[in-house]
Amino acid sequence: MLDNIPTLPVAEIVDTITDWIEETFSFIFDPIKDDFGPFLDDLSGDYLAAIPPWIVILIVAVLAFFVSGKKFGLAIFSIIGLWFIQNQGQWEQLMYTFVLVIAASIIAIIIGVPIGILMSKSKTLQSILTPILDFMQTMPAFVYLIPTVAFFSIGMPPGVFAALIFATPPTIRLTNLGIRQVPNELIEASEAFGSTPMQKLIKVELPMAKKTIMAGINQTVMLTLSMVVIASMIGAPGLGREVMRALQRADVGSGFVAGIGIVILAIIIDRFTQYLNKQKGE
Repeated sequence: MLDNIPTLPVAEIVDTITDWIEETFSFIFDPIKDDFGPFLDDLSGDYLAAIPPWIVILIVAVLAFFVSGKKFGLAIFSIIGLWFIQNQGQWEQLMYTFVLVIAASIIAIIIGVPIGILMSKSKTLQSILTPILDFMQTMPAFVYLIPTVAFFSIGMPPGVFAALIFATPPTIRLTNLGIRQVPNELIEASEAFGSTPMQKLIKVELPMAKKTIMAGINQTVMLTLSMVVIASMIGAPGLGREVMRALQRADVGSGFVAGIGIVILAIIIDRFTQYLNKQKGE
């Protein structure tokens, strides 16, 4: 019985839509391929990688010391971890990975926080966006590589945008959740003092929701970093590419070193964002 039902042309429809998007919005995609990609490559390989590693390590250690509340643990770990990456000859690849993660995370935050705020103000918008966010988070990450390559060719830009699609939902969800959890008494008190909606948002809702929003940002950064190896499959440079090369050659040692580098970077970024989310005295 089921065999008599004709096959739905889903793949053909998706191909048609992709081709239409690529042609219609080429004025957006072409500058990103021609300008944004080379900019990220130059920033990583020509500028950041040109800074002596010991200067970068010192700056990160000093920042870690103050961000952690003048504790030495994160600073010492940063020094040892970054020195290890430099010692293994992976410093330039680390810079590429760092730029990819930061670029995707910043864009995700710029997009995610405003959308989360809008969701918190509209139940209708929340009901529309929730299944879309579910779809974005449950779709296998590899699938995102296909349209990004179609739109942006290969290299750093498709890696950034694949990570962006995969990593944005936590920021949107937790921004929405954080603002909705602000006590009604505070909202009513601010309204009683004549606050405008913008003043209420900036002075009451966002400060009260800061911890939840920062938790979403932390998840976004970590998910972006988890895309590093996957993005290397479409030409994104960095430590992920070294892992892929090791996999192709069955070179366990090189793959382990590159993987440890990713872990070190992940721990440093994770601890930075966690300490930034803590109140003084915590």
